[in-house]
Amino acid sequence: MMRSMKAVTCRKGELEVADLPTPVLERGHLLLEVVRCGICGSDLHARHHADAMAEAAATAGYDHAMRLEDEVVLGHEFCGEVVDVGPRTSRKIRPGTLVVSMPLVRVQGAVHPIGLSPQAPGAYAEQVVVQQALTMPVPNGLSAESAALTEPMAVGLHAVRRGEVRRGQVAVVIGCGPIGLAVVSMLKASGVRTVIASDFSPGRRALAESCGADIVVDPATESPYDSMDSHGYHTSATSLFDLAVGSMEKLQRLPLPWWHVMRVAEAVGAMPSGPVVFECVGVPGVIDQIIASAPLVSRVVVVGVCMGEDQLRPSIAINKEIDLRFVLGYTPKEFHESLQLLAEGKVDGRPLLTGTVGLEGVENAFDALGDPERHAKILIDPSSGVTAP
Repeated sequence: MMRSMKAVTCRKGELEVADLPTPVLERGHLLLEVVRCGICGSDLHARHHADAMAEAAATAGYDHAMRLEDEVVLGHEFCGEVVDVGPRTSRKIRPGTLVVSMPLVRVQGAVHPIGLSPQAPGAYAEQVVVQQALTMPVPNGLSAESAALTEPMAVGLHAVRRGEVRRGQVAVVIGCGPIGLAVVSMLKASGVRTVIASDFSPGRRALAESCGADIVVDPATESPYDSMDSHGYHTSATSLFDLAVGSMEKLQRLPLPWWHVMRVAEAVGAMPSGPVVFECVGVPGVIDQIIASAPLVSRVVVVGVCMGEDQLRPSIAINKEIDLRFVLGYTPKEFHESLQLLAEGKVDGRPLLTGTVGLEGVENAFDALGDPERHAKILIDPSSGVTAP
């Protein structure tokens, strides 16, 4: 008799609790009993915009992302207990171990993203299959709730690393949803002294403060860039022109050739620069707005996923010499480091956790996440009967 498990399936935007066959393990697989799984913004997007997400993935060379017609089990932010090991697979991680895993798995010779492909069912389920090589035991008695935040925190850490933020540089986080809050947390864990967080929601601003933001701003009443002059950044071309002429006048009074002095200044990072701005909203128009508003020579790191078409004015970015970067995912090292930061208490993800539901409550949780004043991160506990977060 074939065993079954309960899972939440998504097809054509409909979420349904269903009985599915227990997963079959291949070599290199571990079977986890899901203890907690986070609901990600990508899951909310995938419910109604899977086709657009699949087209975007196809342009990067992956042709098996979920589409609206597919029946898919979502869920890629999870923590679970090992209950079985695949054939001819090392048992260095033993059954009973609480683990987290990067959400990629090899199935029939091809690697797929867990929870975002019909070939790799996710953790909105009682059980999920993971790749042993990408699985890491949860250390230091870290709770399953906090461990389930490893994946989104790794996204935040990767964004910070891609931003190359120096400790003395100002970091500005636009949008304080779960990923924006993860970026704030990782900026502070990385030792960045001044983090400005901006969001229209009072609730999200309060969460940003809990995650360590030094300054929180309501963009309806003030700009997150208002204090940039006081931090030594240039907000107008006029000030930069004046710096260039004044610096050359001073340099030419020195006994050394001025170009040698400037070479040293470049080497130690003393040349003009701007803040690093993290776009964590994912709404059309925000990137262009940041380019137009940020100081000159700013670096803009795009973390928010905009599912619609967008427009920007390259001439403004050119005149201000804006550095524009886009980020996706994280490395295994960043995933491991995020887990360690959580386990050692250097990052506290608990302020993000605002609710828990069982499988029957997933649709209610999706609806609740539309209200930024009520929720940031809702976890799924497959063993729970709770239907409202």
